[in-house]
Amino acid sequence: MQLTTPEPDKQLPISIPHDQIAEFCQKNAIAKLSLFGSILRSDFRPDSDIDLLVEFIPGNKIGWRIVTMEIELTEMLGRQVDLRTPQELSQYFRQKVLDSAQVLYVHR
Repeated sequence: MQLTTPEPDKQLPISIPHDQIAEFCQKNAIAKLSLFGSILRSDFRPDSDIDLLVEFIPGNKIGWRIVTMEIELTEMLGRQVDLRTPQELSQYFRQKVLDSAQVLYVHR
């Protein structure tokens, strides 16, 4: 089993604690965690939230724990976090999000 924290694709407007993110993902059975939305664009503002795309390791029951995960990530990153799975994204823009997302963590 190999754990990977990919290098950032581009300079981000906030600091990402990669070690804490990796630890969080391992603890919560996360297969892949990626940034998407305004944090990757020029319209990111001081009051913007952070959109994160999460994919869980198959076979893990997450349920309402996702709410606790959002709270923990909000505290870790110092901004409101919006945690979404690919299935929750609208079919009209899902592929665009998947194509442009910047990976923070991958469990292999």
